Amino acid sequence: MKKFFYTITIAGVLLFACKSSNAGDPAKTLSLNFEAKSGSKVSGTAVFVEKNGKVTLTAKLSGLKPGVHAIHIHEKSDCSAADATSTGGHWNPTFKKHGKWGDAEYHKGDIGNFTTDVDGNGTVLFTTDEWCIGCGDETKDILGKGLIVHDKPDDFVTQPTGNAGARVACSAIIK
Repeated sequence: MKKFFYTITIAGVLLFACKSSNAGDPAKTLSLNFEAKSGSKVSGTAVFVEKNGKVTLTAKLSGLKPGVHAIHIHEKSDCSAADATSTGGHWNPTFKKHGKWGDAEYHKGDIGNFTTDVDGNGTVLFTTDEWCIGCGDETKDILGKGLIVHDKPDDFVTQPTGNAGARVACSAIIK
């Protein structure tokens, strides 16, 4: 642990301050709960952790149909609609075509697909340096967006949504 000492003189008064910090970049953590949407029974949690310039998403979901499902970040943190359409379209601050993450073009919200087991449970683990938590950069900041789980897989081709079907779970990405 590093300690930093500061001395400040204001109007002839000498002040001392001490600040401690751990080596490296402190982690920012944001924990969220999913709401079931579109008549589903989906539940789960999502945790975003930002450390050393990278954001990791870990989502744990249950109540899904067994198989492959899409997960995306959408434009708004508004999960008020019964079908979660209040979140708007995919978050796309760089105005790219919808696609698979890492291909020539993709939305910043195009996380991709994950597979659930026979009981409908699934986990998403995703890390990128193209997101931040509360940094204020409109092309990277995920705060104020919505995290959506879809009923079907993303085909990575159909514009602008990937033909991923109904929005079955929603979480607002807010502090």
